Parts: sequence; C-alpha cells; structure tokens
Amino acid sequence: MRTDQNTPLPFMKMHGLGNDFVVIDERDTGPLVDAALAIAIADRHRGVGFDQLATLSNRAGSDVHLTFWNSDGSQSAACGNATRCIARHIMDQTGKTELTITTDRGTLYARDAGDGLTSVNMGQPQLLWHEIPLAREMDTLELPIDGAPTATGMGNPHCTFFVENAEAVDICAFGPTIEHHPLYPQRTNVQVASLVGPDHLRMRVWERGAGLTLASGSSSCATAVAAARRGLTGRKVRIDLDGGTLHVDWREDGVWMTGPTAHVFDGVWRG
Repeated sequence: MRTDQNTPLPFMKMHGLGNDFVVIDERDTGPLVDAALAIAIADRHRGVGFDQLATLSNRAGSDVHLTFWNSDGSQSAACGNATRCIARHIMDQTGKTELTITTDRGTLYARDAGDGLTSVNMGQPQLLWHEIPLAREMDTLELPIDGAPTATGMGNPHCTFFVENAEAVDICAFGPTIEHHPLYPQRTNVQVASLVGPDHLRMRVWERGAGLTLASGSSSCATAVAAARRGLTGRKVRIDLDGGTLHVDWREDGVWMTGPTAHVFDGVWRG
C-alpha cells in the first residue's frame, strides 16, 4: 500500500455507457490502493468520483490481473464494463486484438469486436443458491421476495425483477432495501427490467456498494441470463440502460458482453 500520502498517484478515468471508473496501474509498483484510499477517491465532491475503482497488476499466464473496489471501500470480484474499458486500453497500447484477463471471478477473455466496440466473456453464470450465494437452499429462478425476482451470480450476486415498466420504478428507494435483503448474505446488485420487444430489454440498475448507476456490465449479463431462463427472451439480447445499449450473448463458453468504451482523461491524485 502507499506509504507516503504525498506521493502523486497517476490514474485514468474511464466509462462504459456512463458507468464510470478510476483505473490505477499497480504493475510496476505493487499494491497501492486500500479501502480508505478508494473511499477518498470515490468522493465526487472532494475526490474524483467513480462507480468502481480498478487496479491493474501482474499475474502469470494473463495479460493483466484486475481488482475491483466499490465506492464504499468494499471489493467486488467482477465488473464487466471496467473490464471492457481496460481491455480496450491495453489493446490500444499493445496492438493485440484478444486478451486473457484474470480477476477474482476467474479468467476472462476479451476481444476487439470492431467498430470501436469491445467484447468480454464474463464466464458462465452461477445459478445454484450456494454459488450466488443465497442464505439458504431455494429455487433461484423465482425467489420468495415480493415480485418473485431471479437470482444470478456473475462473480457477484444479482437480483433481477421483471416489471411492466422499468422506468416507473423508484429504484433509489427500492434498490437499497433489496441490496441488504437477508436472503443475500453478501448483499446484492439489483436490476429492474421490462420487455421492450423480442430479445430487447430496458433495464435500470442499483449497484451493491455504489448505488444508482447509468449502466452495469455484470448486471446486464445477469439480467440476460435471468430473462432467458424465464423464457422471456432468447440467449442473445439487446439491453438498453440509462447510459446506452449493451449486447449480451449467453453462449456455451460463457456470457459475452459487447459495447462501447471511453477513456475520458488522465490525472494525478495528490490526496
């Protein structure tokens, strides 16, 4: 971790559909970020602000290892949009069109999808209660919660509600209650989704440890899996979020997510 708080700390600011990240490269320095630093940088008034912070480190057998911090200082094993953003950055740096990325979720694969888009394979979804995890054994397709949501794990837990109109739900009031529901011992990401047309969903997201976000990659993957399991869509869907559109394809080798990325600016933290 940082031993001298006065040492300038370079970072990148990125976003995927408005889901924004601070990215810190620890490959040459070793670990720099702890919970207190993540919370300080996350402050949108006195810091930089982010939905998640990601650090880059070295790991044998991969192009890069990623660690994710939420804005409340907690960690997450997965962050799909940040993974896509960083993959695009490394592809631009190295000229590679395919990458192997390790996370606490496992090994992920990224590739250039053309037209400025980046795809990441987020791995197979976790569908069993103890994998997600839930507090006790139950059917994950319809949970014993008002609205009968579906539980899915994508390296982090998700709870997806299918509603008539996702935009009509007060997710800022609804989300925190579900995030801390006793069925989810590690808390959960919360999605409300409605069917727009064949293989087309409108979704809004309340992220565990971050709150309302304009987009979420892992939430999009979880929602696509839940919709396919419930017979609402096929396994290849378009998902419209507050910040834009992602395309998700649940294949035999995992859940692929494709969308745009943006490198907004480089900065130096002096806190």
